[in-house]
Amino acid sequence: MGVPALFRWLSSKYPKIVSAVVEEQPQEIDGQEIPVDITKPNPNGEEMDNLYLDMNGIVHPCTHPEGKPPPANEGEMMLEIFKYTDRVVNMVRPRKVLMIAVDGVAPRAKMNQQRSRRFRSAQDAKAEDEKKVEFAKLLKKQKRGKKDVTVAEEVITKTWDTNVITPGTPFMDILALALRYWVAYKLSTDPGWEKLKVIISDATVPGEGEHKIMEFIRSQRACPEYDPNTRHVIYGLDADLIMLGLGTHEPHFRVLREDVFFQESKARTCKLCGQAGHVEEACTGKAKEKRGEFDEKQKGNPLKPFIWLHVSVLREYLAVEMQVPQQPFPFDLERALDDWVFMCFFVGNDFLPHLPSLEIRENGIDTLIAIWRDNIPQMGGYLTKDGRVDLAKAQLILQGLAKQEDAIFRRRRQTEERRNANAKRRQEEDRQRRNNNNDHARKKRRGSRGAEPVPDIPPLVVPGKGELSRAERELTHAMVVNRGAVYKANMANKSAAAALKAQLLSGGTAEDGAGATNSQDPAPSGMPSSKLGKRKSDVFENSNTEAEAEEEDEEEEDTVEVPAKPKEDEMPPDTVRLWEDGYADRYYEQKFGVNPKDIAFRHKVARAYVEGLSWVLLYYFQGCPSWTWYYPYHYAPFAADFVDIGKMDVQFTKGTPFKPFEQLMGVLPAASNHAIPEVFRDLMSDENSEIIDFYPEDFPVDLNGKKFAWQGVALLPFIDEKRLLAAMDKRYHLLSEEEQARNAMGKDVLLLSEKHPLYESLTANFYSKKQVSSKLKLNMRISEGLGGKVEKNESYLPHSSLSLEVDGADIPALDEDRSISVYYEMPRSMHTHKSMLLRGVKFKEPTLDKADLEITRNKARHSGRSFGGAPLHSNRGGRGRGGGRGGGQISYASNDRPNPFAAHVAPGYIPPPHMGGGPPGEGTLGEAAAAADTAEATAAITSNHLHIDGPNTTVQLTATLLATPTRTALTTRAAEAAGTGVAEEEEDPMTVGEEATTAPGDPGVVGVEVTGMAGIKQALNSLSLRIAVRI
Repeated sequence: MGVPALFRWLSSKYPKIVSAVVEEQPQEIDGQEIPVDITKPNPNGEEMDNLYLDMNGIVHPCTHPEGKPPPANEGEMMLEIFKYTDRVVNMVRPRKVLMIAVDGVAPRAKMNQQRSRRFRSAQDAKAEDEKKVEFAKLLKKQKRGKKDVTVAEEVITKTWDTNVITPGTPFMDILALALRYWVAYKLSTDPGWEKLKVIISDATVPGEGEHKIMEFIRSQRACPEYDPNTRHVIYGLDADLIMLGLGTHEPHFRVLREDVFFQESKARTCKLCGQAGHVEEACTGKAKEKRGEFDEKQKGNPLKPFIWLHVSVLREYLAVEMQVPQQPFPFDLERALDDWVFMCFFVGNDFLPHLPSLEIRENGIDTLIAIWRDNIPQMGGYLTKDGRVDLAKAQLILQGLAKQEDAIFRRRRQTEERRNANAKRRQEEDRQRRNNNNDHARKKRRGSRGAEPVPDIPPLVVPGKGELSRAERELTHAMVVNRGAVYKANMANKSAAAALKAQLLSGGTAEDGAGATNSQDPAPSGMPSSKLGKRKSDVFENSNTEAEAEEEDEEEEDTVEVPAKPKEDEMPPDTVRLWEDGYADRYYEQKFGVNPKDIAFRHKVARAYVEGLSWVLLYYFQGCPSWTWYYPYHYAPFAADFVDIGKMDVQFTKGTPFKPFEQLMGVLPAASNHAIPEVFRDLMSDENSEIIDFYPEDFPVDLNGKKFAWQGVALLPFIDEKRLLAAMDKRYHLLSEEEQARNAMGKDVLLLSEKHPLYESLTANFYSKKQVSSKLKLNMRISEGLGGKVEKNESYLPHSSLSLEVDGADIPALDEDRSISVYYEMPRSMHTHKSMLLRGVKFKEPTLDKADLEITRNKARHSGRSFGGAPLHSNRGGRGRGGGRGGGQISYASNDRPNPFAAHVAPGYIPPPHMGGGPPGEGTLGEAAAAADTAEATAAITSNHLHIDGPNTTVQLTATLLATPTRTALTTRAAEAAGTGVAEEEEDPMTVGEEATTAPGDPGVVGVEVTGMAGIKQALNSLSLRIAVRI
């Protein structure tokens, strides 16, 4: 899912959800490798029943790996996939089911994201190849006349097109054949596989891999004989597997993945020659050195470790965090978990852009959870039920967020400015240190160099061979007004060849230049940070961004090169300026190209977004509600633009999935047309093609306030489905038989060993003289818990030979296949999948102890409240920033203590008893702490805040913290006039002796936030305040 930092955020906030995988490695005895015996007990201390492989998370790293040269051909790729999959199976040791799910044709809502990724991937590959060609030319020039000259073709290889990992391509056809061969081979030869039932859902079966897996789990839960204590493990790199795991409501669920933050042993390889030991900036083009007498392969790098993410432990954490004390209806953990998953969708998913005010790195999920907790009493129930959202309740959450948007944008800007200032300060300190210590050496190096400079500031629009046409710009809203925020897609990547060219022209060589960089000269931005001599503090400050980029790279279907952090002066101007008044007008004018006063358009965008939220929720909990729906905009609305959504009636038409070739034509760029049947290729490149506008060679990427191109928005035109299908229909009759087969819809396949109890039943039904029928409903007692139907596979013959021929690989053949293959159909249920635990569930001992629970409970009370906000019990709205800021009935009731702002904002409001209600003044520690009778201003310590109210008063408040009580923070808030609300801005906690003064003319509130104290009185009694009020 498109929440790159989600896994990092979850593992940081809920540390006990992650643990290391205990993995046994093959042993080597007398030069012979002894494989792992997976029939032995699982070394992780718990046996696993079902293992599900989201296969695209294996195919991508095996076909274009990091840290080592890529496989030379498709045969080697298949061998790498076999090896990696075998490692995962050996690690988990499933005892019942292994499901291998490859991405098939995706819903239209996902195809928009796939299109963006594949167009970028082709653009990146083209840029990489151009760098290699330029490097080869310079290499020849440099080595001319020398004995060790290396032919360019021996060093430079063309980048393999990862876009072929898309349903309908010849590569995916080979992959399907290879997986069926490999599974049959393992079932015939490996004792650890004898009891396994293996389901293969290849790319011919529509649906994303992880969602086909979820459909399987839901189908089994609907069977009466299903074991509710089945232990599930799903492997994959997508963060949304965590959400999907929660959505199954299976209590014994784990996510298995590589530890993407394990960096200690990560190898660096040159992207130009593919050899290890150096990076592209230091590449000399030398031929590979021989290792040993026969150039034997060296032992590889240490294997990257794996980790478990325990969904069961995450359930324990959320059971505490989502439980609101004294809520007016019974607590239901399963419903609360669904609400949590739904709120995560606002921060990011693969189908909708995230709301501008919500960033995972800014704890956007915590913000939504805080609003949810505060509004649960008013909502009277949960947001969602069995995959459907109550939009009237969702309106309350969005209104709560709308009240905080202004403060969130301002705080974001302040954080960026502070970070930039700190970075500049450290850079200046480093520069001065280098000047003092290395002045002589620097002058000497500068005098010997005359390299022509590499330009630092790229153009604002992504490059290509020409500008987009006017029609294309209108289709994508690409240029609108915000040209300054549209950037070159590879703006932070500087050509290594350009650096080499500079060295050659200056008379140096690649070897000479590698270590002769002037410490004051800016290094190429593609250079690794270790080459730039960063301070440890700089590395620490940037570590989060780089690690999150690494995680996004792991989660992406297509590898995205993560460039070095650009300089501040390289960033384009942000002309939307979300931190300034009027930002909403500028946003819609520049991002959508519409009149900034067209409020109806904003509501239209918001309604489309609501449809998207409803679609995603149903997709996660019930399956795809519509194959044809998609969100038709590149950007999301503001929270304040969701008006009257409770009146919407969202309905979907199921439709049918695209055919594989239709998806290929919808998501691939013209540069990848080699993966498409020849009869369709000119539709992508012929200038007279009726759909040529779908395939721009050049397209802008809007950084949208981000620092890197991979974080930006690719402004590609949306596919017009009717035009696309009409253009293709004219050519279908020209397809060959082989191509027609690749374009057909396939079926899931079930394979099992002849030693499995189900084998005899299947062979007797399908291959005996008394064959009953071509379909058979599985007996779950004989199948050991697998429900569904099977159908005879006419292409399978029992006990036939088994072989696989793939170019570039010598794959062993078997004289006799000791497995059986049948088509498999999941059981269908006419009922809605319920968000509930099944009868008979047995829970293991809790992982969290009392200390963990108390920490989580305290965090839940206070997290997500960094941006202020006030209760609003009228429809007066917010502060009106950006035009059209809305309002509504929002409650920020603090759940387990009296509402600190209620009396200040609406003096007539009395909270209900369960929120600490009572007559005004009850429970206070004293009468007025300060007063000014001339203006009838009053001040009183109410609950845990000092309130100063008065009509038309001019008040300046100064509070000095004289002592710091244990675990108590003092904060100040500037308030508007009494009765209209409290401003959202909250300053940092005060330190001893510090004074906090509100702006003259504003009433003020000094608040004491208590954490971990027995009661508010105890906290206030330990706090000394000196208050001065001037009228």
